[in-house]
Amino acid sequence: MLNKIVLSMASIRMFSGSLEIMAALLMLRLNQIDKALIVNSSLALVGPFVLISTTMIGLVGLSDKLSFGKMLWVVCGVACILIGVLKK
Repeated sequence: MLNKIVLSMASIRMFSGSLEIMAALLMLRLNQIDKALIVNSSLALVGPFVLISTTMIGLVGLSDKLSFGKMLWVVCGVACILIGVLKK
């Protein structure tokens, strides 16, 4: 039997991967650079949401096993990744 938290995390990742494939197919169908760039840019909105949601689900699952200090380090690490990716 699968762990519910692992199943939730994997489901979000499968959904994200499906969106990536659909976006690639849409780019091929549109066959225009400007429209493909718009589709590609819209995926940038999905990525951070997927990262945050899967990480938070995982942290909730580990909350009884991790100390508050270690959990804070993980949250800080995710924040650093998002700041590095989203800053212009």
